[in-house]
Amino acid sequence: MPVSAYVLIQTDVGRAADVARQITGIEGVVSAEDVTGPYDVIVRAESRSVNALGRMVVGQIQRIEGITRTVTCPVVNL
Repeated sequence: MPVSAYVLIQTDVGRAADVARQITGIEGVVSAEDVTGPYDVIVRAESRSVNALGRMVVGQIQRIEGITRTVTCPVVNL
């Protein structure tokens, strides 16, 4: 069963659209939308495990230039 999560991202001023565009190309990213509010981009991602999800966030998403902070929120089925 895949693991889904929302990744809330803050970016440098004026970088949200570029960051969202780059993230869209990462395998496992379902969507990346620039938004208003305390976060600049919200990503929906899926992975085969929590560990693989962590590797995606740390190894690929956080390395994109212009990202200043991420918060990963795994989806739970209650």
